[in-house]
Amino acid sequence: MSRSLRAAVVGYGTGGRVFHAPLIAADSAYELRMIATGDRERAADAAARYGGGVVVAGADAVLVRASELDLVVVTSPNETHAPLAHRALEAGLDVVVDKPFALSSAEGRAVIEHAEAVGRRVTVFQNRRWDGDFLTVERLIRQGDDGPLGEVRQFESAFEWWKPELSTKWKETAAAERGGGILFDLGPHLIDQAIRLFGPVDEVHAELDRRRPGAVTDDDSFLSLRHANGVRSRLWFSAVSPWNRPRFRVVGSHAVFETEGLDPQESQLKAGVPVNDPAFGHGHPDGLLRSPESTSAVTVAPGAYPEFYRLLAQALTTGAPLPVDPRDSLTVLDIIERAHAS
Repeated sequence: MSRSLRAAVVGYGTGGRVFHAPLIAADSAYELRMIATGDRERAADAAARYGGGVVVAGADAVLVRASELDLVVVTSPNETHAPLAHRALEAGLDVVVDKPFALSSAEGRAVIEHAEAVGRRVTVFQNRRWDGDFLTVERLIRQGDDGPLGEVRQFESAFEWWKPELSTKWKETAAAERGGGILFDLGPHLIDQAIRLFGPVDEVHAELDRRRPGAVTDDDSFLSLRHANGVRSRLWFSAVSPWNRPRFRVVGSHAVFETEGLDPQESQLKAGVPVNDPAFGHGHPDGLLRSPESTSAVTVAPGAYPEFYRLLAQALTTGAPLPVDPRDSLTVLDIIERAHAS
């Protein structure tokens, strides 16, 4: 395909405004044709950034013009992910679905089967596979038992913030059955990262707590995953943490690696830093590699969110592998289901 991939973004909250629209607009392989939002202020913001002609009122306005598109990005509330993916596939379009892929593994599996039946491609936006600190952890672990960490035995990952009062956002007011709660919000990131590093999980322990007055679903949660290879992953998600744990802590037989703070790409995108700015993705503090003999700094790799859409363009134009196999997200959903069931 010589022309650009014609894309529509359905939803212009944090996902559409901060992540998808800027990444698509910055990639010459794409043409950002439509942004769907029914919110007047968000529509004005989208028009100011990308031109008034791209703004449409909602998903219906996108799908009625499916012949003008190649790709739909679904970044609306969680409970709409699977239904909108089905509608886009039925309209003959390839689909990116924001995390969580669906509200259950059965819903997600049905989307994959639908895509296969109509000969379209569907993938999931697991952007934190391209966080610089995660890429650094991945590189160290891939060096194996002879690397600086030695045999990895424990993996700790935490994503925490301090918001002691509930907001009116749907993620905090919707029940878990509708995709609300911090496990559905952050779990798809941290679980996906753990599985990518250590493979299948054969044991899940969950502690899902509600700490804030009026909370209808979890806002302070913990998962322990025992992987089939014996590694134990411990994952924390919290909206009520006055001070944070290390973002990553990897315990090996030779040394421990730790990083502090979050990958800078989200804050840079929120601040309007262009994706093609040389500073984009840079600025994370060094990690620390500690052993009984020494402590040394490890430079954290730059973050690389644009890689998702670069790889997606290759997949859609040449048949290359998708940037994220949606079946990986079924595994994540299965673990979230097991956590809620426990």
